[in-house]
Amino acid sequence: ADYNELGFNLRSNIFQGGPLESRSLMKDSYTPDIIQKAIRDPKNWHGRRTDELGKWHQKNALNLNLQKALEDKY
Repeated sequence: ADYNELGFNLRSNIFQGGPLESRSLMKDSYTPDIIQKAIRDPKNWHGRRTDELGKWHQKNALNLNLQKALEDKY
């Protein structure tokens, strides 16, 4: 019953989706010259180095591929 009700709601477009224009708290809080002066460091993302995060994801992907290959082989 829930599945049919959800399907009906999706077909009748009750769920309109998000707003077409997105608003940013940073843009609302600061003047444009402050935003232009801001320097974004791609290597430092919220206190984490993306290098370490990228290395972890790479090792995790290799581990998952290895586990899958071993399961397929045996």
